[in-house]
Amino acid sequence: MNENYLFEVYIVYSVVAVALTIWLARTLFRTGAVFLADVFADRPELAQAVNQLLVVGFYLLNLGYAFYMLKAEGADTSFAAMEVLGQKLGFLLLSLGAIHFGNLYLFHQIRQRSQIATMPPPVSPHMNLTSGRTSA
Repeated sequence: MNENYLFEVYIVYSVVAVALTIWLARTLFRTGAVFLADVFADRPELAQAVNQLLVVGFYLLNLGYAFYMLKAEGADTSFAAMEVLGQKLGFLLLSLGAIHFGNLYLFHQIRQRSQIATMPPPVSPHMNLTSGRTSA
């Protein structure tokens, strides 16, 4: 099989994968900082540290996965090369989306625990309500 176009597919895929990962990580870092500042309102330095750690983990996971997926079967025509590139980028975008929603769920869990921890304790009822019916 002639693999004339496979090198170009690798180059384009690598550049797009790195660019998408950087863009998404920066977006998550910027918007996540606001959210984590709310969650860790009493410890802003902890919010910043958690945000940095999440971004580092995001880079490691996404770039590692993107380059793990780099191998392709072959592309002996320009049309086949575009198909290979489209499949690779499509699968990468689906994976990045899934990881992004995983991060959102993690943020939700962190915030929920933070809110539960700051809630006042439950209060016992002070009176009993009757239904208003009288027995005959």
